[in-house]
Amino acid sequence: MNGPAGALALLLAAGSSTASAQAVAEPPSIAAVCRAGTGYWCDSWRGWHFYEDPAPEPPPPKDKPAAPRPPLDAPTAKAPELLQLERLRRQLEEVRGIAIVNPTEANVRRYMQLEARVYAQASRFSEVAQRVGWSSPEFDPTLQGRPVNARALEVFERTKFESRQRAVAALARDHVLLFFFRSDCPYCHAFAPILESFRARYGIGIVAVSVDGGALAEFPDFRPDNGIATALNVAQVPALFLAQPFAGRITALGFGVLSDGELLERIATVAAPGADAAAPGAARTALRQEAP
Repeated sequence: MNGPAGALALLLAAGSSTASAQAVAEPPSIAAVCRAGTGYWCDSWRGWHFYEDPAPEPPPPKDKPAAPRPPLDAPTAKAPELLQLERLRRQLEEVRGIAIVNPTEANVRRYMQLEARVYAQASRFSEVAQRVGWSSPEFDPTLQGRPVNARALEVFERTKFESRQRAVAALARDHVLLFFFRSDCPYCHAFAPILESFRARYGIGIVAVSVDGGALAEFPDFRPDNGIATALNVAQVPALFLAQPFAGRITALGFGVLSDGELLERIATVAAPGADAAAPGAARTALRQEAP
């Protein structure tokens, strides 16, 4: 084909071939590149110059807390005797409960049989403990305190009495008894002869203090109260105190009428070593002034 028509046909054919060639040679799209994982357009937010912090390392695994160790002296298991005792107690409680709720002859008999078994075991223990005490003086309670045998008790009381006598005789060197009284008090009149006899027997001095200014026959050389009764809270008479004038220590012995034996016991008790630690605060007073 010649002429313009042929030229046009050739032009169109050439254009079509060029378009086909261009279609075949067209580069892949941005989406395809991103799906392939390459290309700048996929992560353009980074820019050309960037630095990223490294990914944080996973934390190390935490160690499990160690189980607490039992003490070295803790038993790993209960002794068979303890298990037997627990079973016996539980059985006795159960049988007793059954007998209480349903007190038939068979239930009560079964409980009494089991109870007799428990009592027999306890009696056996008591016998063995008694024999151990006989053969071991450190475990015999009759040797650690007040004996129970009549003859031994007599020796014990005599020894204690003599020890108290020696203690009071030693105290008489630097202690006196403060005796507070009233001339119209019948109990003071009854207590005065006991104190006078006690002074003659043990040689301890007695300072009689009259609260009302009156006298007693046994203590004509009394001293009137100069305020010491108020300082010692003497609200009742007769009242007796043990005083150490040079040290200024005054300790209450008691109120009311006391026997000779009670006086001896109380004086020896409050004057014993370490007695101040066990005495109540109101029972002991330290005065920084000489006794009247």
